[in-house]
Order: sequence, then structure tokens, then C-alpha cells
Amino acid sequence: MIAVSSCLLGEDCRYSGNNNYDRRITELLEDEEVISICPEVLGGLSTPRPPAEIQGGDGKGVLEGIARVIDKEGNDVTVSFIEGARESLALIKEHGCSLAILKAKSPSCGSRVIYDGSFSGNKKAGVGVTTALLQKEGIEVFNEEEIDRIITKL
Repeated sequence: MIAVSSCLLGEDCRYSGNNNYDRRITELLEDEEVISICPEVLGGLSTPRPPAEIQGGDGKGVLEGIARVIDKEGNDVTVSFIEGARESLALIKEHGCSLAILKAKSPSCGSRVIYDGSFSGNKKAGVGVTTALLQKEGIEVFNEEEIDRIITKL
């Protein structure tokens, strides 16, 4: 069983109300059992919602209490991001997933690079909150830009 970001599967759950449908991912996984997760929705955030970025670190720092997730309107949404990560982990464990394919650059799902917290489009090395929790629990996390690496794990 593989966990996949809902937005990559075509669900309109992005902050903007749209999705990030990725045909390559759905084709790659057509013979696999998949569960769809959106940590931000699982954490109680609405769709659409203001964009959010991690300030003061990355997802690991959020889990350690040294970084915060702030939306573009200045609201601290850290609690929702942590709750969404916990709910995602619970679903992944319930379904026995050992692999997740999550949305690149997301403050929840990013697995290599995330936005830097300035809302200027700049990026920095780091992981999102859900990815940090999943990795801590031994779940391997990839993003949609790593098709070649994903293929070797299927």
C-alpha cells in the first residue's frame, strides 16, 4: 500500500482550491493499492485557504517546537499542520504503508525542498511537517519529481 498526496491524484484540496494532478504518478501506480491523504485537510484547514509556509526552520523544527507554520495573512496554523501530520501517520499505519509519494515543496509534504517562509517564491532545503513525522517513523517519502527513484521501490 502506498500513500499519495490527494492533490497529486486530482483532488481539489490545494490551498488555492485546485489540484496538482500528475498523470505520471497515477499511471505508475495503476497496479498498486493507494490511499489518498491531504494532511492540511486532515488537520482541519479549509479549501481554499491562505497559503502557508514554515518560518524558523523546516518540518523537523516544527515538530521540535522551534519553527512555526504561518499563513500569508499572519495566522499561526502550526497546530493544524501537526494535527494533519498525526492524522496522516495514523492512516498510513492503519493501511500498512511503507512508502509515501507526497507533493514537492509543500509545507506539509515537501521531502527535499520547501518554501523559505518569506512568501516570495524562494526555496530552501528542508522537509514539510508531515514528511518529518513520517520519516521519524521510518516511512520512506518521495515526491512527484522522483519518478526514477520511486520505480526502484515498487
